Amino acid sequence: ATQELDQRLLQVQLRAYQSFGARFALAQRRVILGDEMGLGKTIQALAAIAHVRTFDARPVLVVCPASVMVNWEHEVRRRTTLAPLTLHGADRQDEVTRWLADGSIGVTTFETLLRLELPSDLELAALVVDEAHYVKNPRTARSRAVRRLTAQADNVWFLTGTPMENDVAEFRSLIRYLQSDLVPVDGPAASVGSVAFRRSVAPVYLRRNAEDVLVELPELQETDEWLRLSASDGVRYRRAVAAGNFMAMRQAGLSSADPARCAKTERLLELVVEAAANGRKVVIYSYFREAIELVGRALPIPSFGPITGDLNPAKRQQVVDDFTAHAGPAVLVAQIQAGGVGLNIQAASVVILVEPQLTPTSEDQAVARAHRMGQVRSVQVHRLLNENSVDERLVELLATKRAGFDAYARRS
Repeated sequence: ATQELDQRLLQVQLRAYQSFGARFALAQRRVILGDEMGLGKTIQALAAIAHVRTFDARPVLVVCPASVMVNWEHEVRRRTTLAPLTLHGADRQDEVTRWLADGSIGVTTFETLLRLELPSDLELAALVVDEAHYVKNPRTARSRAVRRLTAQADNVWFLTGTPMENDVAEFRSLIRYLQSDLVPVDGPAASVGSVAFRRSVAPVYLRRNAEDVLVELPELQETDEWLRLSASDGVRYRRAVAAGNFMAMRQAGLSSADPARCAKTERLLELVVEAAANGRKVVIYSYFREAIELVGRALPIPSFGPITGDLNPAKRQQVVDDFTAHAGPAVLVAQIQAGGVGLNIQAASVVILVEPQLTPTSEDQAVARAHRMGQVRSVQVHRLLNENSVDERLVELLATKRAGFDAYARRS
């Protein structure tokens, strides 16, 4: 409460909880800002950066996935009086020299970080690691590169709404980048129990959930749409089971663009037509490129995309901008791993998940692209699920993982 926040270099009005988050980061210096998706972790980090830069001219570096690099560059310009500089591409070493000389906010990707040549005596005023769960495995090259930088920074701020996706060991590994003595090094990660674990990590972990701080956020309505496999779906599914092909089993429920031959296609089109009749826009997610291409061919109203991993961040944003600008009902189709990260899709108020994902955070992030600050309509989420299929086991698995997250990471 006593930490001051100098906002002279900031060009955005902070909400009270965002001001608290920035001050928490400054006071504790090495923290995870774990707010739920859509609450403005980027803005809180920028507020802390702006404060530090007012008093400290040393370099500031942001490390993030390639999909959000453009967003960071845009937000630095829009929300602060500071200048961003991307350290990326063929000219990255020239950009490093310029970054160190002119005091701009450096922004680079996890992959580029592995190839950057940085001074051995580099001292960072602040290091921001966005989507920090990308370094949850300490054995990867990018995790080792980030760990080296944490030792060269006075302030280290990890941003992630998903500090654990599968088990608490992932959460513990992120904490150990910041303060290794807070959690046990050896033994089962969950051996201390969830209450004791949350208490032990309290000095470095801050999380707020949307329901706690955004009283104006519209209602979120979630519906599981259980469907029987059609004859065509069933043939495809049995073939996948016989081959022991797990990914083919996941895809089997969407076998055709013809609703007469595929139960998920039939229900998906019903939902799209209903949304259009109510003047709503729709975003459809699937992990599988084949599935979203098939869906795109079946849609009866204007569609945009598909957003896939092949599109660079600027082109992904352009697709979203075109979708948003379209007058009247429309559908945006996206691979969940591409459209579920780094994009704001408040124009859509209906979200359809073609199949269950492997982690609850994948689904939560995708939904949060629509259900976030700026959304003015209630958001409807529909999960398409097949009875007597691998979908049932995945739903059980997601419930188990979600319960673990709720126990260890949902609250701080």
